[in-house]
Amino acid sequence: MTTLPDTLCDLNGELQPLNQAKVSVLDRGFLFGDGVYEAMPVYGRKLFRFDDHMARLARNLDKLRIVFKVDREDLLARARRVIAAHPSEDQVLYLQITRGVAVRDHVMPTGLTPTVFLMSNALKPVPAEMRHHGAACVSARDLRWERGDIKSTSLLGNVLARQVSADVGAVETILFRDGAHGGPWLTEGSTCNAWIVHEGALLGPVMNEHVLEGVRVNLLRELCEEEGIAYNLRPISEADVRAADEILLSSTGKEVLAVTKLDGEPVGHGALRGKPGPVYGRLFEAYQRAKRGQCT
Repeated sequence: MTTLPDTLCDLNGELQPLNQAKVSVLDRGFLFGDGVYEAMPVYGRKLFRFDDHMARLARNLDKLRIVFKVDREDLLARARRVIAAHPSEDQVLYLQITRGVAVRDHVMPTGLTPTVFLMSNALKPVPAEMRHHGAACVSARDLRWERGDIKSTSLLGNVLARQVSADVGAVETILFRDGAHGGPWLTEGSTCNAWIVHEGALLGPVMNEHVLEGVRVNLLRELCEEEGIAYNLRPISEADVRAADEILLSSTGKEVLAVTKLDGEPVGHGALRGKPGPVYGRLFEAYQRAKRGQCT
C-alpha cells in the first residue's frame, strides 16, 4: 500500500496537508479528465522558466474553453508557499486546473468556478550511471487521441504507452503515428519530447496537434543558438530515427537525456555507437548553465 506524502498543498487557495486534501466527486477533472496541468522544475527552491509554463497553461485553458484568468502573481505566490513548505531544495511543482464541479454531463457547463490545485514533489535527478551510459528505450505505435498538443489531465493514453517500456525495464516509449502523407512519423515520448541528431543538427517533429509543445522545445532552440548547433523542426520518419547519429529526450525531469539503445539496438554509428554523443554533451552542459541563470 502506498503511503500518501504529508507535505502541504494548495487547493483553491487554502494551504493544507496533501494527504487530507479533498475535491468533490462531481469535479469534472475526476469524472472526465476535464482539465489542464503544468509540471515545473524547481532548482534551489526557485522555479525554472515559470513564465513559459504560464504561457502554455493559458494556451491550453483556451483550447479546452476553461474560463480562468491566469494571474501570474497570484499563482507565483501560491507556488512559493508550496515550495517553501517542502523539505527538498530541488522539486517538481505540479499545477492543475479543472473546469470545476457540476452535475455529470458531457456538454461543457458555463459559469463554473475552476478547481486550482498545486503540490510539489522532490525532483529525482537522472542517475549518474544513466547520464554516463545513456538510456534504453522502446518504440510503439502512438494510439493516443488526436489532440496531443493539449496538456490535458486525460492521460490514460500516455499511461498505457509508458507502461509498454516499464514492462521491459526501459526508460521511455518513443511513439510513431501514421499520417496523411504516409509514415510512421515520430511524435514524442510517452512523457517527454523526442529528438534526433543528424549530421550535427538537432531535429524535432513539427509542433502540430499530435505533439505537445514542451517548454524545453524553445529552450533547446535557444541552447542550440548559443552553441552554434543547427536546429530544425520537420517531419521525422521512423527510418530517420533508426538511422540517427543520436536520439535525445527532453522533459522537466529528464532535462535533456541521451538514448543509446532503441528496441535493443545501439543508437548511432562508428566509435560512438551505443554511447551518448557530442551534441547531447554540449546541450546538457548548456542546460546546466541555463538552470543557474533562468530561475524565478
